[in-house]
Amino acid sequence: MRPADITPEQIIEAGQALQAAGRNVTGFALRQRVGGGNANRLKQIWEEHVASQSVAQAEPVAELPIEVAEQLKVDSAAFVERLARLAVELNDRAVKAAERRVAELVRTTGEQREQMERELADAGTAVDEMEAKLEAAEARITELNGALAGEKERRQALALELAQVQERASATDKAAKAAALAAAQRETELRGQLQQSRQDEQAAREREATANGQLLAAMQQHEEDAKVSAELRRDLEKARKEAEDGRVHLQAAQARLDGAAREIEDARKQAREARDEAKQAAASAAELRGELKALQQELASLKAAKPATPPPQPKGRH
Repeated sequence: MRPADITPEQIIEAGQALQAAGRNVTGFALRQRVGGGNANRLKQIWEEHVASQSVAQAEPVAELPIEVAEQLKVDSAAFVERLARLAVELNDRAVKAAERRVAELVRTTGEQREQMERELADAGTAVDEMEAKLEAAEARITELNGALAGEKERRQALALELAQVQERASATDKAAKAAALAAAQRETELRGQLQQSRQDEQAAREREATANGQLLAAMQQHEEDAKVSAELRRDLEKARKEAEDGRVHLQAAQARLDGAAREIEDARKQAREARDEAKQAAASAAELRGELKALQQELASLKAAKPATPPPQPKGRH
């Protein structure tokens, strides 16, 4: 068993200090005074000290006279009776006060219980609202995930379509450039043919003029020479035919030149349409990227607003 750390002398000094301070000497007061120890042991030591002092200080006293003793007995009986009535009255008051306190406590407890029930009902309503909001948020998230998946598929399809359009535009551009180059070459050839036709026409006209001059000179110098005249007429007719052929060839070359110009214009128009289509596809892709970014931001805000854990269910709620 652990020996006592506090000596009886310390306990007695603490009790005397408490009496000097006008305080009741109790086990807890002694324990607080000496800074520890068992309150029952401290109180027991102090009471033993007080009892020893009372025995030591007791002195023999004289007995009371008979008249005083009898009067004391009568007064004691009356005093005891008054004490009994006072005790009954105090007990009645205490009982009534206790009943009032119990009634007040029952009333207060009932009000507190009703308040707790109302708060519990409000908490249940708040929990139901939070659960409804959580379900709506989860449904919205599911919907947004579906929309996001659809937008991803649409974006992939548009990206594929854009690649195809760009490929077609590139092919069309290449074809247009090739057609323009071929048309330019054809135009150069046709211009050369046209120039050659004009030169042939000019030579035919010169031959016609020469033939006419020769025919006029021959007719003036020798009208009788029919043979020479017939040859000259044949040369003149041939020169006129060559000139006519040159005009037809020139017209055909001009028609081919006009056709080549139309082909060049069609090729340029197709190239412009391909470029416009590629620009529209790029604009659509940029718009889709903006919509996808807005959907991602809305999904992130919904996920941030979603509660991390559901609120605890109140006990006793069914």
